[in-house]
Amino acid sequence: MKKSLGNVVKTADAVTGSWVYKSAPASMRPWLKLARMDRPAGTWLLLWPCLWSILLASDVLSYTTLQLGILFGIGALVMRGAGCTYNDIIDRDFDDKVDRTASRPIPAGEISIRQAWLFLAGQCSVGLIVLLQLNITAIYLGIGSLALVAAYPFMKRITWWPQAWLGLTFNWGALMGYAAVAGEVSAASLVLYAGCMFWTLGYDTIYAHQDKEDDALIGVKSSARKLGDQTRLALAIFYGIFIIALLVVAGLESSSSILYIGVCIALGHLVWQVTKLRIDDVEACLQIFRSNTHFGWIIFIALLLETVSQSCWALI
Repeated sequence: MKKSLGNVVKTADAVTGSWVYKSAPASMRPWLKLARMDRPAGTWLLLWPCLWSILLASDVLSYTTLQLGILFGIGALVMRGAGCTYNDIIDRDFDDKVDRTASRPIPAGEISIRQAWLFLAGQCSVGLIVLLQLNITAIYLGIGSLALVAAYPFMKRITWWPQAWLGLTFNWGALMGYAAVAGEVSAASLVLYAGCMFWTLGYDTIYAHQDKEDDALIGVKSSARKLGDQTRLALAIFYGIFIIALLVVAGLESSSSILYIGVCIALGHLVWQVTKLRIDDVEACLQIFRSNTHFGWIIFIALLLETVSQSCWALI
């Protein structure tokens, strides 16, 4: 359902009380909506694998660690917006037929296709500036991710598993973050990337359950439609693989008990997600999906404490 706020349509699943509608100038709101600034969960989910891998590769906390964290934070914000802009341009004929997406700026008539392309170019330009601050290995990896991003909007047309492709795309930062610190891609970063793909496959399947009825009517494929009543079992498998991957990463990096404890706490959160899920409850699906932002904090804090511990030992 479209909710009007002045002359701007409020996005159906925007965060309640978002600053975009409360504080931002009305003329800027369509652009902020297009960049998903009223729905920050996706930015966090894109950023977490980057920050995890930066900490994983850092022997000690340093100015470089902080600098890379800020750069990747800006990059995640801008490139998530760019990806969503591109996705909305490609999916414009679908979005106006789905209740949840009909309130997005393009189908709502707030931004033209030409304007959206220009906005995309601007976002990509900022992303390029950020990318060029990294080392050559990370730059090449960043360029390599473009093919995944470009292909993603078309996956829902040709496969039941577009969420798996999103996993390949959304977690590329697990490789880039490590490379930005170490100048290489390690076995641990590859395992982290593989594990995070299953994490994304899980949480985005939950997200896709919001649209399954509309998707069925217009012929859009998704893992939610494919799995149906088997979603809970599938989530347990996806999340289980992810947790195993995190444990393998901890082993490869010879981590202390701090990271293992963090992974155990994170496991509890994922178990809560699986048991709480009601695939026909749209609001519950949205809230569980958003809770993965909190999950990201658990792993981040564990890795941060691990790195602080290593820093302290280095000073002794």
